Amino acid sequence: MGTSNAKTLNLQDSFLNKVRAEKKTIVIYLLNGFQVRGKVWGFDNFTVIIDCDGRQELIYKHAISTIAPVEAESILVLKKGNDQSVPKE
Repeated sequence: MGTSNAKTLNLQDSFLNKVRAEKKTIVIYLLNGFQVRGKVWGFDNFTVIIDCDGRQELIYKHAISTIAPVEAESILVLKKGNDQSVPKE
């Protein structure tokens, strides 16, 4: 694993920041099998807020199995020469 500093985001934050900033629609698959579709409004260490058709839903991260963009695409890329991922530009 690479070293981290104050400027380095973790993969989770990088991914969520990218889909939030680009207003991408995502699907969150919960551990109970339920699916939530919407856009990331915000997130912190423990929760993600999703905008689902104008209604906000607070989802606890410990209940999430998978998060995937609706459109098939790469959100993050691996920088050559190190093991840090960065948002795809």
